[in-house]
Amino acid sequence: MADRGASALSLPEGWPVHPDPILALNHMGAFDWDLDKGLFHMDAQAHEVFDLLPEEFDGRAESLVVRVPLSEAARLDALVSQSIKEGRENYGAYFRIRCRDGTPRWTHTQGYIRRDKNGRPRRVVGIVRDATQELAESAARSARAAQDEAFRQQTNIVQVVSAALAHARTVQDVTDILKDTHGIRRLGAASFVMGLVEAGRIRLVAEAPAGSFVPASQVNRIDEPYPMSEVVRTLTPRFVESPEEFAEEYPLLWPQITHLHVASAAYLPLIAQARPIGVMGLLYSDRRGFSEEERGVLVALGGSIAQSLQRAMFYEQQKDLAQGLQQAMLPRTIPSVPGADIAVRYRSAALGRDIGGDWYDVIPLPGGRVGAVIGDVQGHDTHAAAVMGQLRIVLRAYAAEGHTPAAVMARASVSLHELDTDRFATCLYAEADLSTGVVQMVRAGHVDPLVRGPGGCRRVPVAGGLPLGLSAEFGGVEYPVTTFELDPGDTLLLCTDGLVEQPGADLDDGMRALADQVCAGPDDVDELADRLIQPAEERGGDDDVALLVLRRRMPETGRSCGRLQQHVAPGDPESLTQARHMIRAAVRAWGAVERADEVELAADELMTNVLVHTEGAAIVTLRSLLGTGSRLRIEVEDSSSALPRRRDAAWDGVSGRGLLLVEMLADAWGVEARGSGKVVWCEFRLDGGLIRGPTG
Repeated sequence: MADRGASALSLPEGWPVHPDPILALNHMGAFDWDLDKGLFHMDAQAHEVFDLLPEEFDGRAESLVVRVPLSEAARLDALVSQSIKEGRENYGAYFRIRCRDGTPRWTHTQGYIRRDKNGRPRRVVGIVRDATQELAESAARSARAAQDEAFRQQTNIVQVVSAALAHARTVQDVTDILKDTHGIRRLGAASFVMGLVEAGRIRLVAEAPAGSFVPASQVNRIDEPYPMSEVVRTLTPRFVESPEEFAEEYPLLWPQITHLHVASAAYLPLIAQARPIGVMGLLYSDRRGFSEEERGVLVALGGSIAQSLQRAMFYEQQKDLAQGLQQAMLPRTIPSVPGADIAVRYRSAALGRDIGGDWYDVIPLPGGRVGAVIGDVQGHDTHAAAVMGQLRIVLRAYAAEGHTPAAVMARASVSLHELDTDRFATCLYAEADLSTGVVQMVRAGHVDPLVRGPGGCRRVPVAGGLPLGLSAEFGGVEYPVTTFELDPGDTLLLCTDGLVEQPGADLDDGMRALADQVCAGPDDVDELADRLIQPAEERGGDDDVALLVLRRRMPETGRSCGRLQQHVAPGDPESLTQARHMIRAAVRAWGAVERADEVELAADELMTNVLVHTEGAAIVTLRSLLGTGSRLRIEVEDSSSALPRRRDAAWDGVSGRGLLLVEMLADAWGVEARGSGKVVWCEFRLDGGLIRGPTG
């Protein structure tokens, strides 16, 4: 073991190899530069790098200018001088040479500075090598890296744009996202245009910047020789890669876009369910050509836009249908009501199908009265709208029949329950006598109304019952009536909870805020309604909003300055006597002595007719109306639906002359339905003014 360990290993012949063959194998040449004498020695490989024959080089550094351009030589000299001055031991640089045949060649050199013991530079030894392929490969890698980075950025932009398009609900939303400077522009496009396909034509819907759409018309046929028309016809993307291709392929288009400085363009068909719904064009001013990856990205972008666009178009179609259905369910017009200014507003929900169960209605009633309704059916869909439409008709019919507000609400609740629907509804119904200002209101689970007067705006607490439908289901259809008065100039506001309720906020706070808005609002009802609905439109929300504004004004036909009422029971002579005394005293107190007997006689005839022919009670109401023609009005209400008939009595008959006598004494008379009963009324002119003739 010791002998073997001590024996020397046999070394290969010529080992280690001389460095010159190693350099040659790596296509490197060596040089030795004597700085004192200016001699520059190169080996054979170095001569090949500089493309020089040995006999062509005299051994001096300055003679290399035959291959090294002066600018490159000056740069190398400056580099070497700077390295020597700074005391560095080595330097390196890439430089260009000009080969024998005139072609350029990139070369790399690396030198080592040798100094004497005093630090003075004496020699530079080093290597030179052909770096053309190395730099070409590096440039290719850099180009690929730049291309990969550009592709990554484009892919990222497609993802960002697609994410933004996911929230687009309308066609306008889609175009706004595409026109945004952080969207399509970041893909490198200088401008873009987009059109929708409609009835064989392309209609412009977006362009950025303005004037990017060519030709200048807003609508083009699909059969025209333009790239947008072509991609719609062929359902194939069209990439125009140079101005020359533009001019050759689209000679009609090119002269119209030269001012845009277009270098290339991509036109993408927007296809949904195998049919074109639109087309988009991206115009570039600083690029030519499209790689396969870039084309794939743009096609993917077109697919994402097409899906969003189709979704937006479906949404707008549904919205138009929903709004049409909603408008059909709501009153077409609000009737003109003497003695009141009325405005209504409706805003649909921002979610769902933009349709819901909120509604309003205005119902003209006999005797200068008007019914005002505001309601909200549970839900935000077509079912809610359908129930709302039926309920609105039911309420209107019961009110027009003359039922009391409590009866109107109770019957509507029963009708909703009988519809066999799972929906319920909240509602406010107000019956206002515009001649007296008396308002009778019933509430079914709804928010209270507001009244604005000279002293400010107040919330009117209205006694209420269960929502419509629920009250009938649970057997509680009794709705208490709250009575209050509107003075001339007072404004009544009815609204649904969407106007006052906000997520996470208290209803009372919302009502107080609404009262402040009403108090600070304009007197004109239309301006006030616009002011109140505007915040709801701006904030959107997932609930409908309906409101009704009624302002009592001075009726053109007069105003009430007095109102008396008396209940006359059958078989009670005392109550009849009291009613006569009430009428006589009131007429004299109101300064109508000259017609007191006529008024008393007509009222007596009407009360007697009720007691004799209906076997029920009578309610006698006497009103004094002042204005354009002062009048006294008598109303006698009973519970019979049978209408009185005017007939001619025989000369010896004892009945049949009551209505003839009323017609002769009064200046006007008539009959109005009132719930299950009726009201017979007559009026007397007090100041000689002209009033209307009899109505029935």
